[in-house]
Formats: sequence, C-alpha cells, structure tokens
Amino acid sequence: MAEVILKPTGNFNLTVEGEVITPDNFAGKNAQEIGQLLVWQGPQEYPLSNYFEVKGDGAASAEKTSIIIDGDVTRVKRIGEGMTAGRILVKGSTGMHVGADMKGGEIIVEGDTDSWPGMEMKGGLLHIKGNTKDHVGSAYRGSWNGMTGGRIVIDGDAINQVGGGISGGEIIIGGNVKHFCGIRINGGLIVVKGNATRAVGAEMTGGTIVVGGTIERFTPGFELAEVESDLKFNDIECFGEYKKFTGDYAIPQKGKGTLYVSCTNNECL
Repeated sequence: MAEVILKPTGNFNLTVEGEVITPDNFAGKNAQEIGQLLVWQGPQEYPLSNYFEVKGDGAASAEKTSIIIDGDVTRVKRIGEGMTAGRILVKGSTGMHVGADMKGGEIIVEGDTDSWPGMEMKGGLLHIKGNTKDHVGSAYRGSWNGMTGGRIVIDGDAINQVGGGISGGEIIIGGNVKHFCGIRINGGLIVVKGNATRAVGAEMTGGTIVVGGTIERFTPGFELAEVESDLKFNDIECFGEYKKFTGDYAIPQKGKGTLYVSCTNNECL
C-alpha cells in the first residue's frame, strides 16, 4: 500500500476544511499534485501545501492508498469525509466531522476528536482511540437519518446524542456517555460499556442499545420484558445479566426498539 505522509506545518488560527484529505482524492497523484489540492480556510481557498508538508505519492487506486497525518490537527475539519476505500491514520487529535458520510475504508485516530465523527456514515470503520464530543454517527441538523452502515469504535468517552437517528451500523463506546444516547434510533446497534446520564433511547422506534454501566435517569417510556445473559451481536460480546426493555412507548403507533441495561449496575430498575 502506498503511503502519503502529511506533516502539519501551516497557520491553523482559522479552522481548515479538510474534506480533500481522502484516499479517493490522493489516488493517482504525486506529492506535488496532492499539495496543490485546494482547501477552504475562512472565505478563501488555499493549496493543501500551505498547511502540510506532503511526502509520498498516492497509489493508482484509493484501495491501495494510505494517508498518515503525522501530528495534531484539531483545527482541521472533515478529514476522510465521503471516503470509499483506503486508510487514514491520524497520529494525534482531529477537528469536527472526521469520517462524515464515510462509505468504506478505515480511519484510525490515535487521539481525540471534536463533535460529529462519522456523521451519517454509510460504511467502513472509524476508530477513535481517545475521547470524542457530541453527535457520534448522528443525523446532520435538519435531517432525520443518521448512520446507516459501518462501525464506529470510541475507546474513551462520548458526550451527547450518540447515534441520533441511526438506522444501521454499529457504535461501540468504551467509556461513558451523557444525554440522549440513541435518540430517535430506528435501527442498528449502540453499545455503551460505561455509564449514561439520562434519556437513553428517547423516541427510539427500532434498533438495539446496550448499556453496561449505570443509567442515572432512566427514560420513562420503556417496559421491562425479561432478563437475558451474555449478549452477542456478531463479534460484539456483552457479558453478564441484562434487563431487556422495549420502547419508547411515548411514541404512539410506531415500532419499538430494544434497550438492554446491566442488572448489576441498575438494581433499582
């Protein structure tokens, strides 16, 4: 696989719109041509080489092109947006919208990300080894349809509205979440291994949510169905006993989703 290395060097006082940073756009180009790709900063477009030192050439295809971002890019948004194949490795943290509308390939972020990672994602793997903020895999403002395919893995914590409106795919949170995790979910799977604050699964009409920790304030529109042990969803395993709820019954005349809650950590439910 051909490697293109981007080393941050430029002025990031204003955020940079980095949606050109994909294997699809780098494939078939040499380092000089990649550096000439244009990115927005504020109201103007500038060459990518204004912000990164570019080393290496893209392969003939996106599938065989790997991009390594060698440093922190918290002021760069939309890295990997819409990519269909190949690989991106970020040796640091990123800004908003990393992997948005992603359709295939793999993005690995070794640090943290800002909000909207994997927004309306359709395929591929987005793996964030640190923490992230709001709207993981969610629908964009004004849209009802979030993530439809692929997998998002967050090793650390997320904040609000994880998986808002998703209808497919998988989101695995290794740490904790806060408010409205899985709001309006109608398909797919969300697994939270840590704790959640409130309103998990609010307005859900399908899909599955698993919470391995404690839910501080439980959503009232759910009914207890039974207790199940050692859950498995494809290669995702959730050991222990779980209370199985269905809901959200606050939404009339619609399908219902499934919410599994750890028995050990939620004895009061």
